[in-house]
Amino acid sequence: MASNEHIAVARGFNVPVSRKFSLEVARFIRGRDLKVAKRLLQGVMTTKVAVPFTKYHMDLGHKRGPMAQGRYPIKVAEEMLKLVNSAEMNAANKGLDVDALYVSNVITGKGNGGQRGGRHGGRQTKRTHIEVQLEGREKRKAPKKEAQPKKEVKKKGESK
Repeated sequence: MASNEHIAVARGFNVPVSRKFSLEVARFIRGRDLKVAKRLLQGVMTTKVAVPFTKYHMDLGHKRGPMAQGRYPIKVAEEMLKLVNSAEMNAANKGLDVDALYVSNVITGKGNGGQRGGRHGGRQTKRTHIEVQLEGREKRKAPKKEAQPKKEVKKKGESK
């Protein structure tokens, strides 16, 4: 794991989105390059890219492509994109190379439950804590291959 100087973080507390949907979107963008993650989230918001649901997929219909069940959680994608952009700005303020960033971790958790107003006062609102971490990818150089002398292969019947 990299030190804190090479990580940019953005946190959203009590974001009014579904915890289950945010977990699926977090799995969808975790480990991806920053530009790819932003493009995927924008695709979800325009219902062009479906998020594969791997844990909370009971009674969901299948989508086109190699995925099985999926949905278009637009509200979650909007909030997640705000946090990704905020983390990108935090990385720029720290002096990190924005082109080499990737989404190293996305953490979702249960937020504070509030009461809905109206006749159904016993229902709680959906709240989620979301944390997005961006990290710089190290550019790896290919190892240099040193010229090694070739070993002579002995054929049957030959001797030195």
